[in-house]
Amino acid sequence: MTQIVKAHVTRADQTKNPYFYIPVTVPAGTTRIDVVLAYPKADDCVIDLGMFDPAMTPYPSEGGFRGWSGGFRDRFYVATDSATPGYVHGPMPAGEWNVILGLYKVPADGAEVTVTIELDSSERPTNPQPERTFPVRAGAGWYRGDLHCHTFHSDAAGSPETLHKAAVQAGLDFLAIADHNTITQRRYFHPASSPDLVFVRGMEVTTAVGHANVFGLDEWIDFRMTRPSDAHVLAEMVHRKGGLLSINHDKPTIPWDYEFPAADCQEVWQSTWMAWNWVSLARWQQRLASGLRISAIGGSDYHQPAKLQPEGPLVLARPTTVLWLPELSEDAVLAAMKAGRGYVTEGPKGPHLEISIGDAPMGSAVKHQPGLTARARVRGARGDVLHWIDASGVMGEQEIGTGDWEGEIALPDPARGFIRAEIIAKASRPWLVEEFTKAASERGELPWQLKGSHLTDEPIRRAISNPIYIDQD
Repeated sequence: MTQIVKAHVTRADQTKNPYFYIPVTVPAGTTRIDVVLAYPKADDCVIDLGMFDPAMTPYPSEGGFRGWSGGFRDRFYVATDSATPGYVHGPMPAGEWNVILGLYKVPADGAEVTVTIELDSSERPTNPQPERTFPVRAGAGWYRGDLHCHTFHSDAAGSPETLHKAAVQAGLDFLAIADHNTITQRRYFHPASSPDLVFVRGMEVTTAVGHANVFGLDEWIDFRMTRPSDAHVLAEMVHRKGGLLSINHDKPTIPWDYEFPAADCQEVWQSTWMAWNWVSLARWQQRLASGLRISAIGGSDYHQPAKLQPEGPLVLARPTTVLWLPELSEDAVLAAMKAGRGYVTEGPKGPHLEISIGDAPMGSAVKHQPGLTARARVRGARGDVLHWIDASGVMGEQEIGTGDWEGEIALPDPARGFIRAEIIAKASRPWLVEEFTKAASERGELPWQLKGSHLTDEPIRRAISNPIYIDQD
């Protein structure tokens, strides 16, 4: 059975609700649905695509999600035994389903949209979703990972298998795959997770005015946010289900334009440092200075190409999040992320940076008292500079004189909210700029509307620690 629906979508529709629904009556016995979207795609006309089954409710829905491909695909299928990447296979209840169109960009005169739906009732098995595995690698220590990347389950060209190879090539211990508005990458990553490389459950809540990562949940989280206050609804949903919420790349070109929710983490470093990360770092610093306690994490936001790429400054694990874990497991990674037990560095072999106050590690809090001293240990940054930072800004600067270096600083009395540290490139700056420029030149010009002055004037961070908080009471 074939159904063809034509609609004219306008900017008035977009203003009323950026999600446009096309109902589809699915009879009992249907085992496969095929959907094709046709519209005049252009720079000013981009329409996303997805589907819900009858369990969908108005936002926030707890269920009904059957897939999302954004603007990456113009067709998909959902069946009892399999589905297009980004879409959920399984039982197909009778009733009213909905094709959902995301009105991301609509031209001034609107757009003609045609949606073709085919229903099939051929006999098919009903296959279950893969179950989560719980791999553990024993041993406490520093473990490295990337907390933001994508496969062809959303808008990357590369398969989960290729991304897995890239993570092994980078020498990572853990990896979070946060495909846009979908969780179906777990068809591969649940059974593939192992003590050699632990996969962390992730999903990137993606809207036109802000992105956030959800970590540690099997359940899909409704992304259909339409009001600034919906950020608080998002945080409540994630925390009620036991997950973590992280605000992504709060900088150009997609800053966080919702109200700021009760986030556990903030992605203060996304992709190479030169990708405007000084903006997101400054916003994190402002939030810390206001009294918020938010763990810093980093992620490459790498969209895996179809083929495995060689190592370089613009690939997976640039930057790398390094966490102190009692063991390598997903639960340990999530706990360390929330607690801030680690730092972000430029890559898998980037400088090591840890700070402490007595026995108190990064992410912890100490009670204020006169004579507090913070200590840092740095490896792999000889000739660079360590900045000590509190709520007032940079309050100390020290030259890193050796490859394995330790330094300390006396905190002012009274201490100002927290203490954290950054490694600023000095001796390493020429080759870091050269490496980035060479990689960028392969694309023909500097990316992200960067200017040459950014390469000459902007401080380059090589590593950023999480804070140690100072309690005044």
